[in-house]
Amino acid sequence: MKLKMTLFSLFLLTSVQIFSQKTDPKAIAIIEKSIAAKGGKEALMNVKTLYTKMATTMDGRDVFWITKEMAPNKGSFEIEYQGRTVYKSFYDGKKGYEMVRGEKKLADQDEYKDKKYRKYIMNDLEYIDPELYKLEYIETSADDKNNKIKATYVNGKISYLYYDKSTNLLTKKETVANANKNTFETVVNEDYKKFGNLLNETKQTYISGDSKQVAILKELIVNQFISDKDFE
Repeated sequence: MKLKMTLFSLFLLTSVQIFSQKTDPKAIAIIEKSIAAKGGKEALMNVKTLYTKMATTMDGRDVFWITKEMAPNKGSFEIEYQGRTVYKSFYDGKKGYEMVRGEKKLADQDEYKDKKYRKYIMNDLEYIDPELYKLEYIETSADDKNNKIKATYVNGKISYLYYDKSTNLLTKKETVANANKNTFETVVNEDYKKFGNLLNETKQTYISGDSKQVAILKELIVNQFISDKDFE
């Protein structure tokens, strides 16, 4: 058994090294400029918990999306309608759950398959970690305003990141939803504003097929009011 575990550990280490060697220095440089624009690597690394509240519309009703995160990979998502929570799901660091009629139920773990690899709250730090992402500079966008980067996650998921050439900020992320059908799930970031030491988007547009949903950031709180109890 000890030999099997040693060989397995060696396989994982070798896989990470192979994955790391393919990262594109030009792509990393672009993302590092984005990190600097958002407040700097130290400021992003210091984010240990993050609370966000976004206003949006679902089925014609005004609702809030509330997200709580705790480094390295705990997270929860709530939908609030007229002051009460109508939906909640969370990841406790190992498994994902949903609250159904006030009871905690094990959720579809496939929906949380990315969470187990996370090391940081801020995505920019994830992108430049060679153990998590392989980056490849593709080209400038069709309008010549953005640098385009192909980002392959350690589990094989592929995304395309678009960074504005003038501001260095992430303007759009396209995630491959179905490679065979060439379909994407897209998030457009706009209206960056300062929150303490951090610069963060305050408007996000989620696009999937013909559907589009806009969410506006109302609150962003760093390193306050969140504990392990939020993920139990």
